[in-house]
Amino acid sequence: MKKILFTLACAAMVCACDARHNNAAINNSESTTRVEQEDTDAMMAPDFTLNDIYGMPLTLSSFRGTYVVLDFWGSWCPWCIKGIPEMKKYYQKYSGKFEIIGIDCNDPVEKWKAAVANYDMPWKHVYNPKGSRLAQQYGVQGYPTKIIIDPQGRVDKVVVGEDPAFYKYLDELFK
Repeated sequence: MKKILFTLACAAMVCACDARHNNAAINNSESTTRVEQEDTDAMMAPDFTLNDIYGMPLTLSSFRGTYVVLDFWGSWCPWCIKGIPEMKKYYQKYSGKFEIIGIDCNDPVEKWKAAVANYDMPWKHVYNPKGSRLAQQYGVQGYPTKIIIDPQGRVDKVVVGEDPAFYKYLDELFK
């Protein structure tokens, strides 16, 4: 029993670890960070093209002109799954004001597609194949990690873990 509890505690720590080692341009405030916009070019979100759930290429830069939330998640992460109902609520609440791109991390294709269908997640989803360096490019240290990108394509805010501060920030952004 102690072994199982220890394993569960370790898994929870992996899912919600903090972002202390993120990009030096990010100022940490617990698990929520606001990016300092010192140099616009340095803060640009790395562009990527990954296949969506239908097998079609989806490119981040095609969303310029709108806010985008990159949601790095996995079906294996209990905190990621726990946050889905609130994400759905906010996706509906601010419909048309931002887009969410769910980025699968460490799932086999079949499990990823099944989770998207099972939890009825209405936003965009892309498959991030094993060996991809996308999570590393974005400094992802724990799951879920939500990265808000502004309409100009700059990283605006990073939230690690299932943190109510993410939803509070969306409320401030879209009031």
